[in-house]
Amino acid sequence: MHTRDEILEALDRMQSESAAYWSAFSAEEFFAKIGTAWSPAENVRHLAKSIRPVTKALRLPRFVLLLMFGAPRRDSISYEALRERYRGKLAAGGEAGRFAPSSQAVLDREAVLALQTSANGELRAAIARWPEAALDRRQLPHPLLGKLTVREMLFFTLYHQQHHIDVVKRRLAEAAATPAG
Repeated sequence: MHTRDEILEALDRMQSESAAYWSAFSAEEFFAKIGTAWSPAENVRHLAKSIRPVTKALRLPRFVLLLMFGAPRRDSISYEALRERYRGKLAAGGEAGRFAPSSQAVLDREAVLALQTSANGELRAAIARWPEAALDRRQLPHPLLGKLTVREMLFFTLYHQQHHIDVVKRRLAEAAATPAG
C-alpha cells in the first residue's frame, strides 16, 4: 500500500473490519474495562478522537499546512517502517496523552460505533481531495512520532486502528487465561 487510492481502499477495508470486530461485542462487553485497561468502547472513542484532527488538517488549504508545519525535508517512509517506528515509541513508554478517551460516558453502543464510522468517512472524503504528489509535500505533527508527511500520517491512522483491535484481542485472551480471583 502506497498510493492515495490504495490508502483509500485500505481505509475502506479497515472500516469494514473494524465495524465487524467492535460490533461483535455485547453492550455489556463493549463497555466493560479489560482488567485495568480501556474497554472496547474506550478504544473506539480514542480512535475517533485521534482521527478527527487529521481530517481537520486535511480540510485546510495546503498552503496553510505549509505555513503551520513547514515542508518535509525527507521522503515518506513505508507503511511497514512507520508501523515499526510507532511500535518502538510504544515500547519506550509512549501513551495516548490528550488523545485518551474522555471521561464522558456515552452508554449507547451504536452511538459510539457511529463516532468511528463517521470519523473514517470524513477522513476518507478529506483524503480524496488531495492529489497524490501533495501527500509527500506537506507534513503534520504527531504527538509521539514528530512531524510526519501526510502520507505517513495516513499510514499511521490505518495502522492505529488495527493496533487497537490487536491490543483488545490480546488483552481479552490474557484476561481469559488468568484465573479469577
